[in-house]
Amino acid sequence: MTHPNHPPVPLRQYALLADGERGALIGPRGNIAFLCAPQWHDDAIFSSLLGGHGEYSVSPQDARYVWGGHYEQDTLIWRSRWTSGTAVTECREALAFPGYPDRVVVLRRIEATLGDAHVIVELDCRAEFGARPMIVGRSAEGVWTGHSGDVHFRWSGAPTHARLVDGKIRAAIDVPAGAHHDLVLEISRRRLDEELPDPVQEWQRTERAWSAACPDLSSSAAPGESRHSHAVLRGLTTSSGAMVAAATTALPERANQGRNYDYRYAWIRDQCYAGLAAAAVDSHSLLDAAVRFVSARVLEDGPTLRPAYTVNGDPVPDERPLKLPGYPGAPVRVGNHVNQQFQLDALGECLLLLAAAEGRGRLDTEGQHAVESLVDAIEKRQHDPDAGIWELRDRHWAHSRLMCAAGLRAVSARRGGSVGATWERLADRLVDSVDEDCLHSDGRWQRSPHDPAVDASLLLPGIRGAVPKDDPRNIATIRAVIEKLTDDGYVYRFRHDPQVPLHEAEGAFVLSGFHLSLACLDQGDILSATRWFERNRGSLGPPGLFAEEYDVVQRQLRGNLPQAFVHALLLETAQRLGEAGVNSRGFTARAR
Repeated sequence: MTHPNHPPVPLRQYALLADGERGALIGPRGNIAFLCAPQWHDDAIFSSLLGGHGEYSVSPQDARYVWGGHYEQDTLIWRSRWTSGTAVTECREALAFPGYPDRVVVLRRIEATLGDAHVIVELDCRAEFGARPMIVGRSAEGVWTGHSGDVHFRWSGAPTHARLVDGKIRAAIDVPAGAHHDLVLEISRRRLDEELPDPVQEWQRTERAWSAACPDLSSSAAPGESRHSHAVLRGLTTSSGAMVAAATTALPERANQGRNYDYRYAWIRDQCYAGLAAAAVDSHSLLDAAVRFVSARVLEDGPTLRPAYTVNGDPVPDERPLKLPGYPGAPVRVGNHVNQQFQLDALGECLLLLAAAEGRGRLDTEGQHAVESLVDAIEKRQHDPDAGIWELRDRHWAHSRLMCAAGLRAVSARRGGSVGATWERLADRLVDSVDEDCLHSDGRWQRSPHDPAVDASLLLPGIRGAVPKDDPRNIATIRAVIEKLTDDGYVYRFRHDPQVPLHEAEGAFVLSGFHLSLACLDQGDILSATRWFERNRGSLGPPGLFAEEYDVVQRQLRGNLPQAFVHALLLETAQRLGEAGVNSRGFTARAR
């Protein structure tokens, strides 16, 4: 296999284009390096990110240029920017939003910002992760159509001199200073016979949709990052209500360690995190989406609730390898073994989500029934070992039981009466069970009955109300996490090996960094909460995207991109810090 024209760059350089139904990663040289179509979990048609054939690039002709770019506020409209010796060229990039269920519409507008723009455009649609070459034809009007495997495409806006070269459609485009040139690519599993889309109308439709649903985030401690994180979560959320955990598959958390997974599915826990963040900032559209998807899955599966589903609510396909070089450091895998797991804590997270929705008047009858189904499921499965939040070997994890207790307390407070009291007693029994086998001799919670180690996930039960915030067990746990699992302002999940430094075993877990900020805030330590928050929000890449982990030595993102639950926790943490008086410059109103 030959190398793609644009070899991979560090993950922190990629930007996300997304329309809710699918997403793409675009590199700094203007190459769309990854896009699965027509849905998130379908095979990629552009896969050069993973070493496959298939890419769509708009790049300067001048070999000497520097790259940059930014998102337009509150959107996932990206503006690639290239500066050469004599010109500044920008390309406005987006997937038409909201996405059409049956087809992708990729919008690219080349703009001559300073001087004339001279770019090279290449299109190579390769279905099934690059395995299927494209078959193409061109109409008298210059519109290219074709197919690759069972995927059809149509490309309009290419100049008449565009040619097929080495299996790719290639053209040079010149744009006079101050002018622009539109390209529109459509991808679908059906033949595209309808009228050509009007790029002006598609851009206007996309701009209106992005501007329609952003909540007021002016009180956030980080309004810019909060607005962007909200946009990322919208871009990852489908019309079904499902939110994918990330847009990609097989991007390694640690090189050559086997920790590379497919996250193009809807994890129940992640969706609940996003829903709680949406509730915190009064984003009704994201909250309603989370409640709709989670409630439907709970009512369908009850005590056999799966940890993750496709965006259609179907089981996640089993993991399988692909014969591709992969992103450097890991082979390519699609599908996920999570389908074979039970994660008890997800039942509690669902209750927390539904209680938050009810508190804001957003819970319908279906949601009420889902609450009752979840309580029944906890009663039935509370003693079952589970894979836990980190998806490890089945154990009686302290975190899983405590999160169920937190969820039960949240819904019992809403329900009241004898039913609420019954649910509260069940929560008490769960906490007591953790004290019986997971209360460490130093007063903190330990991971599981036979594992006395500290685990950053145990910050969350105190944040979510499994016990009062001033409970000695919670305070001791917070102190232990700070003492045992932090370094250089970042937080790690747990120690893989007591003899190995934290950063050598895996990257810092950005989600846990925001959890520690919330835990400190609950203790009234606003200064420490702000410090943990600021340090972890600094792990963003230049386009403002978080991955799951952050390599604190190399200052690089690790894992699939972007990681939805990290954006959700930034959104929630920034809002709560803002409500506590922390402004966008990091000061509190009382300190000024």
